[in-house]
Amino acid sequence: MIKFKNRFLCLLGVSGCLLVASSLAAATPMNVLFIAVDDLRPELGCYGAAHMKSPNIDKLAAKGLLFERAYCQVAVCNPSRNSVLSGVRPDTTGIFDNQHFLRGTLPDVLTLPQHFKNSGYTALSLGKIFHHSDREPGDDPQSWSQPAWYHGEPYRHWFAKESLDYVKDLKKLPKDKQPKQLRAAPFEAADEPDESYPDAQTAAKAIETLQQLKAAGKPFFLGVGFVKPHLPFTCPQKYWDMYPADTIKPAANAFRPKDAPAPAFHSNYELRSYGTVPPNGDIPAEMGPNLIRGYRACVSFMDAQLGRVMDELDRLGLRENTIVILWGDHGYHLGENGVWTKMTNFENGARAPLIVSVPGQKTAGQRTRALVEHVDMYPTLVELCGLELPKHLEGTSLRPLLEKPGQPWKTAAFSQYLRPGAVKGKEGIMGRSIRTDQWRYTEWRNTKDELVGAELYDEAADPQENTSLAADPAHATTMGELAGRLKEGWKAALPPK
Repeated sequence: MIKFKNRFLCLLGVSGCLLVASSLAAATPMNVLFIAVDDLRPELGCYGAAHMKSPNIDKLAAKGLLFERAYCQVAVCNPSRNSVLSGVRPDTTGIFDNQHFLRGTLPDVLTLPQHFKNSGYTALSLGKIFHHSDREPGDDPQSWSQPAWYHGEPYRHWFAKESLDYVKDLKKLPKDKQPKQLRAAPFEAADEPDESYPDAQTAAKAIETLQQLKAAGKPFFLGVGFVKPHLPFTCPQKYWDMYPADTIKPAANAFRPKDAPAPAFHSNYELRSYGTVPPNGDIPAEMGPNLIRGYRACVSFMDAQLGRVMDELDRLGLRENTIVILWGDHGYHLGENGVWTKMTNFENGARAPLIVSVPGQKTAGQRTRALVEHVDMYPTLVELCGLELPKHLEGTSLRPLLEKPGQPWKTAAFSQYLRPGAVKGKEGIMGRSIRTDQWRYTEWRNTKDELVGAELYDEAADPQENTSLAADPAHATTMGELAGRLKEGWKAALPPK
């Protein structure tokens, strides 16, 4: 591979390498369109889910490399995003919940967009890139060339009379009887245009911004963050109509895995913060189909907004020198493993979509089963754009996989979750999980580093993780090997050089 001194020059493809189309001049820098999607699990057409209507994500996958086994570092928004954007793992960021932000623990860290900004790019944030908060500058002002654009709080989720009346009735209750959050049901189909919802507003802002960036003529790093399919599952009726009620089936494994320890689960507390959901006990059976249907409808709604942005990128002629990366910030449960939402170390919680499309890519439309991690995105984009690789990064550039998707790669991916997080007065229990080609092994340890639970799943024989084999003496050797690898950590799993 030829190396260029100019930090703005992207690496040119020679001797079978993929990177930049030969028609581009050598001095043409690569732009980056960085698309983050909240709570998106790999249940998409391009991931083999024929029932899903995701034509625009599927179209992107046809022009890029699809990563079948990509894993987040923490299956909840803020820690996951801070890991991606800082390029380091949660043990380094020190962030495991949605209440703490990056600069509080790593005040001088060079974030991914900040690195591009410092390298002469216009770095802009639209929608949800960093996790947002009213209390702290969660959008990290140091990272961007201009203040991050966000549709702001409060914005409307609910439009139907039934939903609005429900909230009105809550407000009539005595203060001490009102729930902490005055919310309607966790799903709604409304007779509203797309433009009534935040993601459509984000798409419109992205289209406007792309036009401005085209006119300015400078290289850019544009973050576009869509919030759907995050709860509540509210979007226009036409997207619900894509998924008729009689086609919705509950999860095949809507039960807790056999012999899994208590810390592996939670009380579905995020879902319970919405109206009509009981504060404890089982999620009503009649509610499940609407949750699944609403989630799928919101995926298709978000996909339509993505399509608007991609169409404008093409119309402006920017696609030929813009790297497009799309990722979900973590996985999601829709009743699988007896769990709703995220915040687990199960495969459904940790695995998320990742698609990378590079101009001139010879592997476009292909896929890889290599084990990769979200922390790998930072070095990948930096290397593809020919910038200097910061020394603090704890991920691995995926550029070699973009050239040769089937080559030997990492032997494991690592995720973790702190249960019950930063709940005041309660002892934290940290779950650490290692995912190898065949196994997922998870340890749960208290603050004294005492083992209080373990899980072992054979992903080849039991991909739904229905039975933990941790207590089975027949797997004691495997348990010991994986426990040792988990202790060794991510550096021991790096791909061969």
